[in-house]
Order: sequence, then C-alpha cells, then structure tokens
Amino acid sequence: MADNTSDDHFEPDDSVDEVHTFDGKLIRRIARYLAPYTGYVVLALVLTLGASVLGPLRPWLVQKAIDNYIVVGDLEGLRWVILFLMLALVGEGLLSFVENYLTQWIGQQAIYDLRTTLFRHVENQSLSYFDHTPVGRIITRTTSDVEALSDAFSSGLVTALGDLFKLFFIAYFMFTLNWMLAVVTLLVMPLMVGVTVWFRRNVRKQYRETRKQMARLNSFIQEHVTGMHIVQLFGREAEEKRRFEDINDDHRAAHLRTIFYYAIFWPSIEFISSVALAAVLWFGGFRALGGSALTLGVLVAFIQYARQFFRPIRDLSNKYDTLQRAMAGAERVFGVLDTRASLDAPDAPVELKGIQGTIEFENVWFAYEEDTEGTPDWVLKDVSFKVEPGETAALVGATGAGKSTVMNVLLRFYEIQKGRILVDGHDIRDLRLQDLREHIGLIPQDVFLFSGSVRRNLTLDNPDVDEALMRRAAKMVQADGLIQRLPDGYDQDVKERGSSLSRGQRQLLAFVRALLYDPDVMVLDEATSSVDTETEALIQQALERVTEGRTTLAIAHRLSTIQDADKILVMHKGEIRERGTHQELLAADGLYRKLYDLQYAEQSPGGAWEKNEPTDERVQA
Repeated sequence: MADNTSDDHFEPDDSVDEVHTFDGKLIRRIARYLAPYTGYVVLALVLTLGASVLGPLRPWLVQKAIDNYIVVGDLEGLRWVILFLMLALVGEGLLSFVENYLTQWIGQQAIYDLRTTLFRHVENQSLSYFDHTPVGRIITRTTSDVEALSDAFSSGLVTALGDLFKLFFIAYFMFTLNWMLAVVTLLVMPLMVGVTVWFRRNVRKQYRETRKQMARLNSFIQEHVTGMHIVQLFGREAEEKRRFEDINDDHRAAHLRTIFYYAIFWPSIEFISSVALAAVLWFGGFRALGGSALTLGVLVAFIQYARQFFRPIRDLSNKYDTLQRAMAGAERVFGVLDTRASLDAPDAPVELKGIQGTIEFENVWFAYEEDTEGTPDWVLKDVSFKVEPGETAALVGATGAGKSTVMNVLLRFYEIQKGRILVDGHDIRDLRLQDLREHIGLIPQDVFLFSGSVRRNLTLDNPDVDEALMRRAAKMVQADGLIQRLPDGYDQDVKERGSSLSRGQRQLLAFVRALLYDPDVMVLDEATSSVDTETEALIQQALERVTEGRTTLAIAHRLSTIQDADKILVMHKGEIRERGTHQELLAADGLYRKLYDLQYAEQSPGGAWEKNEPTDERVQA
C-alpha cells in the first residue's frame, strides 16, 4: 500500500510565526490575565521594592563598619552596625520568601485562567476548525505553549521589576560613595547592551522555530498512536520510524541552535562582569595606593556593589530568556484565541423550551471546502424536504451522496452557505446551539467513548441524571442486561475510546446516552451497522418504542432497516433524486430499485425476495 501521507501534514500553522507582533502588544495581552489579581501584584511589588532596598544597603553598612568603626577601633559602634547588617539580611530573606511565594501563586492563577479560556475557546469552535487543525497542534497550544507563559506570570514580570529596582538603588549608593568608581563600573554597559541586543534578535526567531518543531512532533505522535493499528496492519513500522526520526532530528537541531546562542551569551555576560570588577580593582587600587581620599571601606563596598550590580543584569538576561519563551508561546496561544471558527450566535435568540419536531430543509447548499479557484465544492445541492412531527424519514444513497452531511448541518456542526434549515418553523441560526442540540438526539455510526466507567459515559457527569433514570433508559434499548454482564457492571472501565467493549456494546451505550436526555427528534446515522445480528435484533425492538411519538431522521445503508419509514429520500451526488415510501420507490424502478437489487443476492421468480439479509457490498449508484 502506497504511503500517500506527506510530512507536510504535520507542519503547524506558520501564520503565527510570520506575524511580526510587537512585544509591547503581546505583553499587554498577557497582562490582562493579571488584572483580576491587581491587588496581589501591587503587594508583590511593594515586597520586591523593600527587598531591593535592603540588598544594596548591606555593602553601605560594610563600608561604614570598616571606615568608621574597625579602622578607629570602636567596638561598641561595630556591634550596632553588625546588628543592622543582620537585620537587613533577615529582612531581605523574609521579604524575598513572601514575594516569591506570592508571585508564584499569582502566576499559577493567571495560567489557570488562560488555559481555561483557551480550552473553552477550542470547545466553541465549529467542526470545520478541527477538520483543518491537527489534534497534536491543539494539545501543544493548550499545554506546552501555555506553560511557556507560566514563568513569565510567576516570576518574570514582578521579579524583573525587582531587578530594575536593585539596579537603581545599587547605582544610587555607588554614586553616593564615589562617582568616579561608579563611572568605571558602568563603562562596560554599552558592550553588555550590544551583546544582549544580538542575543535577542537571534534567539527570538529560534524560539519560534523550536515551538514550531515541537507542535510538529506532537502532531505526528498523536496521529500515529491513534492510528497504530493501521501502521502495524500494513507493516509500516520501519517507514514511520524513519519519518519520526526525521521530524525528531529537526526538533533536536532547532533546540541545539537555541543552545548555541546561550553558549555564547552567558559566557559573554560573565566575561564582561569580570572585566568591570577588574576595572574597579585596578582603578580603585591605584587611587588608594596613590594617596587619594579613597578609603578601604569604599573600595571593599564597591567590590561588593560591582558583584551585586551585574547579578540583577544576569538575572534580567535570564528573565529575558523567560520572556522570549513566553513571547513565542504567547504568539501561538493568542493565534488560537484570535481564530474565529465558532458559529455565530444570534443577537436575539428564539426561546425554545420544547419542540413538536417539524424538520424542514429549504434549498440548502453546503460545501466543506473550496477548490483552487475559490469555487465551493458543493456536497449538498439545493436540498429541500420536510419531515412532520412523529414521522420517520430515511436517507439512502451511495457513499459520498451527502447523507451524513445532512445530519451535520441539521445539528449545526457546520454552517450552510445557502438556504434555510427550520425546526418547528424557526431557522436554526436563530436558536441557541444548546437549545437546538438539547432537543435532538444523535446516534452516530462511529461511537466515541471517553476513558472511565460505563456510568460516566452514559451520564457525562450530568447531575440531573440519576441512577434510576439511567437504568430505565438502558432497559428501553435492551442494554441493561448486557451492561450487568460486564465484570463491574455500570462501573466497568471502558478504557480509552471504549477499546474494552465490542462495537455492538458501544452502539448500545450510545443509544442509552441519547435517550437519557429524552430528545424530541432522533437522528440515527446507521445506528445498527456496527452490531451483530443478535444485538441488531435487540436494537430494532427498542427502536420501535424509542421512535414512537418522535420525529426520526435515519441514514440507512441496510435498506432492510428502513422499509417501514414514512418517507425515504434517495440522495445522489448531493441532490435528492427520489422520494417516497419503500413500495412507491420500488415501483418507480429508479435509483432506489438499483440500490435494492444490488443489496440482495436472490430474487424469486414472482418478485418476492427470498433472502432478507443484505450483503456487505458497498455500491456506487
């Protein structure tokens, strides 16, 4: 089997990486998530300011101790200076502890809010968004990209201001003690700024590339773990391993390029700091030996100040590293938040407390995609039909005729381009999505179950669904006995995607899940196609009770399941070609008759069908 999948499929969206967003704009957007905690942020700043004063105060106290007390032998005065020095150390430690804990708390609260906002935004997107966005990319955005902002929230912004405060107070004390030594210390600043600017220009771009490769790697892993049975079935392990190695190598190379810039930057900062310290020792030592008024205490204090001065600069560089990671993550996170693939909510929604069940399509046109020239590739073409309350309407046709698409647009998973879909005379675009979907129950052909117990998959943790209601719904579709035969009954863990259950069991659980909400309209997407003969018989018996009094719209591949439908709509290439009852359509001798003849293997001479079991053959009308 040819491998038609391209590596490009795993490329994340590059649009975010190409947007040259100003840092200030991103920081303002990030800061919005700190707004609810403004009081705590102000308190953290006050604590940071206090710690920033006490740190530079210590060398000043050392200078006073040496010049005013040690040199003259004043032991009593020295005790007081030592006491003040110890108080400054203890005070700085306590303030730093409270400030660090508080900033971490603020950061985690802000990250919680951001991640919740992002997940809620993803939940509200239409299915077209997920058609075009790999799951691995979404996972990367909501996990590692958000986490990249964690340090910026927790320690980046507040502590960066603390470092700036420290620089200000250190510079103030240095110029107060000796302005010439202060100037000598600051002479290396242009060189340090130049190195930092070079680092910033290069590492920001590289961080973007690293995040891009991480999303690509996550997308590949997620897709191939989900489709591992296909990989193993067709013996593609070696080829997929090679492709994974290529993607993994690109990620490693991008990360190593980032490390390269750090390998240059940090030694450069350390070297410049050492040059500044050497300049202080050289200039101060010569002046002291030359008989100037420079005292030993001032020289010792300046050595400490030189070390203190470049520590916050190194910390700021580290914070800049954190900020770059945050900017790269923020660009991608806000890129998702700026995506507006959600369906438009009505300005004045129609209140829908209950419905009779009239379903009507009026000249509906719909396309999932556009071709290269921008022309819609129509999947539904001028589709019109009406189902009265309590009626059962069936959609039949070859694969790709548009049957499932009718269900998708009825539930408004996708927005139609032309026409109207009415429920009890109301355009579904005038209804709240929640109201619309509360009254329509869907039994999909491919049933999705979450990891967890049978009970959780039936109730979806809805507190309004009690044990009695759940068991009553299970008995209606003959599922209670099958569930009770499981080792743990309703507490049985179904594993991820319901892998511990058969397809028939999963189908029955989907019936129960839909019935728990007592829908007025039931939509069946070939609800019996994935079950064995015994289970199908159980479901058919239950369907007669479940659909009684409800409007039912059913997709059917097995024509034997819809012969009693009130009306049958035959679809072909997105259009409704025929409509009528089973007998009327057979008598018309059109597309429906061809589908029917191809599904049944034997026909009696008199026209009566001797075999009522359809084959597994899939036909194209």
